[in-house]
Amino acid sequence: TQSGHYGRDPPARYTGSEMNHRDDAMGLCHFALAVEGCSWTNPDYFALMIANTLVGSWNRAQGGGKLIPSPFARKAFEQKYPQSYMSFNTCYKDTGLWGVYGVSEPDEDAVRKFVGAVQSEWRRITRGASPGEVQRAKNHLKTLMLAQCDGSTAVCEDIGRQMLTYGRRIPLAEIDARIEAVTPSVLKKVMEEYVYDRDPVIIGLGATEGLPDQLLVKFQQSSPLD
Repeated sequence: TQSGHYGRDPPARYTGSEMNHRDDAMGLCHFALAVEGCSWTNPDYFALMIANTLVGSWNRAQGGGKLIPSPFARKAFEQKYPQSYMSFNTCYKDTGLWGVYGVSEPDEDAVRKFVGAVQSEWRRITRGASPGEVQRAKNHLKTLMLAQCDGSTAVCEDIGRQMLTYGRRIPLAEIDARIEAVTPSVLKKVMEEYVYDRDPVIIGLGATEGLPDQLLVKFQQSSPLD
């Protein structure tokens, strides 16, 4: 072998891009909007998870209405066209994807407004979420992580995943400490590094006539922190 690099995969390369498969017969517009996130072992992992929890998830069939804790979920509830959304933070060995999957009625103007509202929420968190919001998101994240280990099968899956990604199993006390170490100022710094003014990727499926193209989304990604 040359320099001992035989069999090593090159680092993954993220490229902002666009893919749109229009099929009006589907009746709804499905889209995913994301930026490059971080790997499993990156120190910023838990900060991005907290930001992901702040954005939250929502669908029109659930209850709660204006009493939903997530500000963006309340905003989506008050609008006529959004049907659902789900924030995600997908991590890989050396990179990741952080973003939102959304479903909207096919109204052209509504789809653009929905995508714009997602980016506006990202800018709001980047500008600075309140200490109360951040603490609520941290508590919720801990609850979700503990709920994922309910049962021997889930625990075994968690052990295997952590052995593959970290090379060890992280104790719950350490996870709790890492989550608590994320302050509003740390969250703001991480959002500025990963989200604000970063090259996005946008994917559309279904009735996507109103889905903005990648250039417009990229421009909105660098809009002033309103």
